[in-house]
Amino acid sequence: MGGCPTGTARGGFQRGGRKRGLQTDLQNEIVREIETLLGCPSIADLDFEAVEMAARRQALRLAARALEQRLNTDTSDHVGPQLPCPCGGSAQYHGRHGKTFESVLGPLHLQRAYYHCEQCESGFCPRDRALGLESFSLTPGVLRMTTSAAALLSFEESSGLLHELAGAEVSAKQVERAAEALGAEIAVDEHQQVEKMGEVAPTMYLGMDGTGVPMRTQEVADRAGKQADGSAKTREAKLVTIWTAESRDEEGQPVRDPGSITYSAAIESAATLDTSRDLSDFAARVQREASRRGFTEAQRHTVLGDGLAWIWNTATELFPQATQILDRFHAKEHLSHVGKIIYGDSPEGKLWIQARYDELDEGRLKSLVQALHGHAGQHKEARECVRYIWNNRRRMRYPKFHKRGFCTSTGVVEAGCKVVIGTRLKRAGGHALDRKGGKHYHRPAL
Repeated sequence: MGGCPTGTARGGFQRGGRKRGLQTDLQNEIVREIETLLGCPSIADLDFEAVEMAARRQALRLAARALEQRLNTDTSDHVGPQLPCPCGGSAQYHGRHGKTFESVLGPLHLQRAYYHCEQCESGFCPRDRALGLESFSLTPGVLRMTTSAAALLSFEESSGLLHELAGAEVSAKQVERAAEALGAEIAVDEHQQVEKMGEVAPTMYLGMDGTGVPMRTQEVADRAGKQADGSAKTREAKLVTIWTAESRDEEGQPVRDPGSITYSAAIESAATLDTSRDLSDFAARVQREASRRGFTEAQRHTVLGDGLAWIWNTATELFPQATQILDRFHAKEHLSHVGKIIYGDSPEGKLWIQARYDELDEGRLKSLVQALHGHAGQHKEARECVRYIWNNRRRMRYPKFHKRGFCTSTGVVEAGCKVVIGTRLKRAGGHALDRKGGKHYHRPAL
């Protein structure tokens, strides 16, 4: 229905006709319905919420009826007695079949030409293909709403939210099927589409992290875990994110560029046998994301991580020339934890922690380690922190990194874990997952 010249549109519909008459009739009928809803009471006595919700329902119902009539009077989807079937056979015309679809406007009962192939014993409706109505009895508009909600909420919550906000009746099972089908498409696309997207910035950053997500019992059977009996209740979802930070704040410090972040995440292993020539599943994911962003083509490419061995092993294997930086925020978290173990929440402890922060920022790692050694005899956390600093000392040269204009602390990776993984997979009511249900997430630039 838009302002296109008269002619045949996709799906065989004719443009033009009595467009203005349809608009006028629909507008007049909506006005009459609203006047009926308002009735005679004083405006001050109106239950305005009830009126606006009822008016929306009526307006959508009328629009749905008009669209339904328009689609059903057009029979151009009948293109002859037979059509080629995707299987290679010939599908015969078997009349017009009716089906109800859930749309943004409400239920639509549509009559469509139906063709059946005896060779593969399946049928299809050309109009369903033309209009994107082949999946789940949902129109494209409702399907987009459904998958958007399912990316953030449980299937049950998504169903309720669609009803509350859009008046769409989509069952939790339909939400699940739509989300899993889209997830499968995204997984295929993520593996196949590795061409570079967008321009490569002078400096690019790549971060990796992981967080445990609850799993169904059969998915963690025989896996070692942190439970008292040694069993596991979770598996680690791993994430890779790439971004740029060419912008600068008032103090000249690098700031993340809006729209530059991409995420890719999955419940995958970063481990592989030393004798294997193949990358681990997650390392392969990281490599694909880096290819899409042109990470290694940047003049300077930097990997940030929180100190876990698998992160640095993956970075060294894939990007041996990259600058590795231990996220300064995580380093300070370790120091804060040790300080609270030693001093609790006392003022003395806060002063001790701040002194360690200053040593870290100023690159005085020797002094920092000496301060920790003073408590290593009594507190294993202090000993562990010393080892942590020693293992990552080359990644903690923060004054040098700052002089080169690098980011040394960022919330991008942490936010990715919370939003891309935690919001959907760890929220209350999200339920435990099987590996398929939480396997693939890919989020384009934000």
